[in-house]
Amino acid sequence: MKLLSGQRAWLLQRITAVYVGVYVVLALGFFVLAAPPDHAAWQAVMGHPVVGLVTAVFVLLLWLHAWIGLRDVVMDYVHAPGARLVVFVLGGGGLLLTGLWAFFILIRAGLA
Repeated sequence: MKLLSGQRAWLLQRITAVYVGVYVVLALGFFVLAAPPDHAAWQAVMGHPVVGLVTAVFVLLLWLHAWIGLRDVVMDYVHAPGARLVVFVLGGGGLLLTGLWAFFILIRAGLA
């Protein structure tokens, strides 16, 4: 049994889309209605444990959502095995690096 095959990948894609969508709407609403006035205020908001946790889950689920989407598109449209490997390595590496970067920023905001 594959970890992300068929119905399981479809369901994970939908669940992650709902969380990411709700997070984006709430974050935009918060920052439009009560935007922090300066960098210190931004750090205080992002450094709050609940905001940090919710944002970390957002980053993780956004990464998973992007990976599933990339995997599905590559499996459907890239037929040469070598090209698939290159796209998976570059795409997965890019996702991994940006995810680690986001977690690093969240950790620094929580420690500041």
